[in-house]
Amino acid sequence: MNSSWETLVEVLREELAGYGGLLHLFEQQQQFLFDRDAEAVLRLSGEIEGQAEVLQAVRRHREEIVTAAARVSGAPATSTLRALLTHFPADVRPLLEALISEVNVLIHRVRRASRHNRLLLARAVETHHQTLRALRPDAFTQTYSPEGRQALGAVLPSPALHAAG
Repeated sequence: MNSSWETLVEVLREELAGYGGLLHLFEQQQQFLFDRDAEAVLRLSGEIEGQAEVLQAVRRHREEIVTAAARVSGAPATSTLRALLTHFPADVRPLLEALISEVNVLIHRVRRASRHNRLLLARAVETHHQTLRALRPDAFTQTYSPEGRQALGAVLPSPALHAAG
């Protein structure tokens, strides 16, 4: 399994770099949210989606390598990488363990940043809707979806000023 561990280390490092890049994008997006830079937030949303797609491909590749390593070692194909550590050379195990731990830490940090940004975006949209309703209450109707979610609908636009005569 010597060549498989080298490939695995390479893919885990790619995954680490990918999650680190994604975390950086979420941190940038958060800063742009605080700066109220809507264009930058929108641009970064596209970059975040692209990075997530790249990460998904890297993760699939890593899972394929782990499945192949499991088959070579005689373990079930569904074995986790941690469960396979005993099948790798003893001097390589600490490196693999460290990479696995770092990937898991970054996954948790990315999820936390993602949730935080989603809440900030939702709050910004909610505040925007409240401001619009306060400025023009007759221009909006509030409805509810079958699931009970609120939706803000626009009434037919009416001019702010009417010309007389």
